[in-house]
Amino acid sequence: MRYQISGKQIDIGAALQTHVRTELDDMLSKYAGRPTEANVVFSKSGNEYVCESVVHLSTGLNAQATGKAHEIYAAFDASSEKMDKQLRRYKRRLKDHHKERSQPVELSDAGSYILAPTDESDKAEQDTVTAMIVAEMETKIPSLSVGEAVMQMEIASSPVLVFRNEKHSGINVVYRRDDGNIGWIDPRTSG
Repeated sequence: MRYQISGKQIDIGAALQTHVRTELDDMLSKYAGRPTEANVVFSKSGNEYVCESVVHLSTGLNAQATGKAHEIYAAFDASSEKMDKQLRRYKRRLKDHHKERSQPVELSDAGSYILAPTDESDKAEQDTVTAMIVAEMETKIPSLSVGEAVMQMEIASSPVLVFRNEKHSGINVVYRRDDGNIGWIDPRTSG
């Protein structure tokens, strides 16, 4: 497995890197059979340390967690506990509901854009002016079943996931609704 352990404007010592590798190895050996890559980024926010961890699994799914604490080791431990819980839930759900998947998730390339916010006070001008693109990058769209897409969205703690539906190869969206339920958009079934 490949590790990338770094700090944003802070130095990460060898002891912390060793601690992170050891803890992640122990945790991942219990739950995720084939992790491929782990990215751990430490930063400082005010007087707290923040640890953001992302583990890429060979199935194409990602687990991510963030931990905050006044000490850097405690921030990693908080992130690690969240990741542990996610992987435990992931393993149980994968074993129970998705035994059929023998191949890794297929990924397609797509464009991803970040748009500048518009000024709410000038509504008349909003209709005539398009938003400015702040950042343009490439992203991957996984080919999943609807159940796997919901599971990936929950594991990644994201509010929305765009995916290619394995049944008909169409682009679909799952998202967390304001009422706490999950919404599913399948343009193919609109009529």
